[in-house]
Amino acid sequence: MGIAADIVIIVVAGLLGGLVARLLKQPFIIGYILSGILIGPNAAGLLSSDIHEIEMLAEIGVALLLFAIGLEISLEALKPVRNIALIGTPIQMLLTIAFGLGIGRYFALDWQASLWLGAMLSLSSTMVLLKTLINQGWMGTLSSRVMVGMLIVQDLAIVPLMIILPQMNNAQAGLPLLGISLAKAAVFLFVMIFLGKRIIPIILKYIARSNSRELFLLSITALGLGIGYGTYLLGLSFAFGAFVAGLVLSESDYGHQALSDIIPLRELFGLLFFTSVGMLFEFNFLVEHWDKVLLLTIFVVLGKGTIFWSIARVFKYVNVVPFAVALGLFQVGEFSFVLARVGLTSGGVSHDLYALVLTTAIITMMATPLLSSLTTPIYRWYKTKQQTIPLESINLSTHTLKDHIIIAGAGRVGLNIAVVLQRLGIRYVMIELNYRGIEAAKEEGHPVLFGDAAHEVVLEAAGIEHARLLMNTVPSIVNSITIAKLSKKANPNLHIIARAAGTDHMNNLYELGVYEVVQPEFEASLEMTRQALLHYDYTASSILSFTDEIHQERYESAGKKTLENKYLSTLMSAGKMMDLHWLKLEDDSIYTRKTLMESRIRSETGVSVVAIIRAEEVLPNPSPDFQLLPDDILGVIGTNEQVHQLKEKC
Repeated sequence: MGIAADIVIIVVAGLLGGLVARLLKQPFIIGYILSGILIGPNAAGLLSSDIHEIEMLAEIGVALLLFAIGLEISLEALKPVRNIALIGTPIQMLLTIAFGLGIGRYFALDWQASLWLGAMLSLSSTMVLLKTLINQGWMGTLSSRVMVGMLIVQDLAIVPLMIILPQMNNAQAGLPLLGISLAKAAVFLFVMIFLGKRIIPIILKYIARSNSRELFLLSITALGLGIGYGTYLLGLSFAFGAFVAGLVLSESDYGHQALSDIIPLRELFGLLFFTSVGMLFEFNFLVEHWDKVLLLTIFVVLGKGTIFWSIARVFKYVNVVPFAVALGLFQVGEFSFVLARVGLTSGGVSHDLYALVLTTAIITMMATPLLSSLTTPIYRWYKTKQQTIPLESINLSTHTLKDHIIIAGAGRVGLNIAVVLQRLGIRYVMIELNYRGIEAAKEEGHPVLFGDAAHEVVLEAAGIEHARLLMNTVPSIVNSITIAKLSKKANPNLHIIARAAGTDHMNNLYELGVYEVVQPEFEASLEMTRQALLHYDYTASSILSFTDEIHQERYESAGKKTLENKYLSTLMSAGKMMDLHWLKLEDDSIYTRKTLMESRIRSETGVSVVAIIRAEEVLPNPSPDFQLLPDDILGVIGTNEQVHQLKEKC
C-alpha cells in the first residue's frame, strides 16, 4: 500500500501518543512527537516510504494550521492588552533573536545559523500554554490575557519570518530577493483584501444557500489551500497564503462557521506534521550532545524567562503577572518547528541544528506545566521580600472592609446582586478583571476592586479574612474552584455561595466546603417548566409543588443537607399541604354584595378565604364584615374537592 499504509500507521501511532499524553496531562502535540520518534527511521523504522514524502503531506498540515490561526485572529481580543501585545511582543522577539545570536556564536555557529536559532527560540507554544492555563485554572485571568495576546502577535510574526529568513542565507543576493519578496507580498495582500471584501463573500453566500455542509467545507478548504498554492507559484510561502486567506475570511460573516468546519481537518493534518517532526529526532544526537542540549535548555529557560519578566514590568504589569508570563512563555513553540522546516529546505538550518532545537523544544514543552505551577509559590516568596503594590480600586474605602460581602465578578449576575445590597445598605465589594465590568460597576457607584479573584493577593485586598460572605458569580469552572480553595484557606469559617455550570461542578464545590451552590441554567429550566405547565391547566399550587420537589431533589443529590435546608424542606412540605387557589367572583354569584359572614363560605364549603385581590390591590386576611363585589379574586385554602364546590358557586 506504500504511503497509504504509512499514513494509517502514523494516525494509529498518533492516537496512541495522544492517549498517553492525555493520561500524563500533557498537550497532544507532545504525544504526536513522541509517537513520531518511536515509529521513525531512527527507532522502530515502521514506515516504508521516504520520510520526505510524509513531510510533503505535513506541509498541508502547516498550511491548515496557519489558515485556522488566521480565522481565529481577533484584534478585539487584543484591546485590553494591546500595548504589551503589539509593542512588547516585537521587542521580546528582537531581544530573544539577539540572545539566540549570542548563543549561536557561543556554540561556534556562523551568523546565519545563529540568526535562525534566535528566530526559532523567539517563538513560544500556543498549544502547550493554553493546555497548561486550562489545567491550572488560570484561563480568563489578567496573566492569561497578556500571554494569549503576546502569542497571537507571535503567531502573526511567523509569516514575515518565513519570508525574510530564507533570503538572509546569502546576504548579497538575498537583499534584492528580499525586496522582491516583500513587494510580492504587498501586492498579494492588496489583491486578497480586495477579493476578501468584494468577491469571496459573494461566492460563500451562494454556496451557503445550497445548505450543503459538505460543499461549504470543500469550498473553505479549497480557498485556504488554493490561495496558499497561488502564493507558492508566486515564489512566496505556501503557508503564508493560507494564513492570509484565513485572515481575510475571519472578517466575513462566514468566519466562525469556516473555523468550526476546518478544525477537524486541521487536527488530522497537524498530527501528520508533528509526527513527522518526531521522526527526525535522533537518540544518538541526544546521547552524543547531551551537554549542549542541557546548556541550551538552561539558556532558554533563564534567558527567555528573564526577557518576558522584564517586558511585563516595563509595561507596568505588577504583582503576579510578570512571574506568570515568564514561567508560562519560556518554552520553544510548535511554530519553531515550522520555521525549522523552512530553514532545512532553504539550507539555513543544518541537520544538527534542527535536531538540537527539536530536542530542546520537546524538553521545554514538557517542563512548562511544572515550571508554570511554581508561579504562585515563587510570587508568594517574592512578596515577602517586597512591599505589596496596592491594587487599583474604585469607590472603595478600606476601613469598611469588615463583616462585608465579597462579590466575585461584576457581570450581569454580580451587578444585580450589588444593586439589591446597595439598596439595603449592606457593605460589599466587587472584584472584577474585565474593563467593561469595571466601567459598568463604576457608573452605578459600586465599590469595585480591579483584579482576579483567583489570586490570593486580590482576595486579601478585598478583605477576605474579615468578610462574612463570598458570592462567587464567576461562570468558569476552574476559576470558581480556585476561588473557593483560596477563600477557604484564607478564612475557613467563611460562607460561600457559588454559581455552578452543572452537577459535577456543583459536587466539586460542595466538596470544597462551599455553603450553597446555585445553578442558573437549572433554575431557568424550572421557571420555563412552570410557564409551560400553565398552558396545560395545572393549578399554580400544583406546579409549584412539583417544581419545588424537583428543585429539592437536584440539590440534595449533591449530598448538601444543612440544617437550614431541612427547615426549608419542612416549610415547603407544609406549604404543599395548604394549597392556595384563586377564584374570580362573577356578577351573578350568590356571594356577590354579601359580607364574608353573610356568605357563610367557611361553614358551607370548608374553604377559608385568606386574601382578596380587588383592582390589582392585594388585601390579606379580610375581616368577617368585608363586603364581596363582582370581579373580586378570592385567595382560598382547602382541599381540591372543597375548592371545586366553591368554584361552582362563584
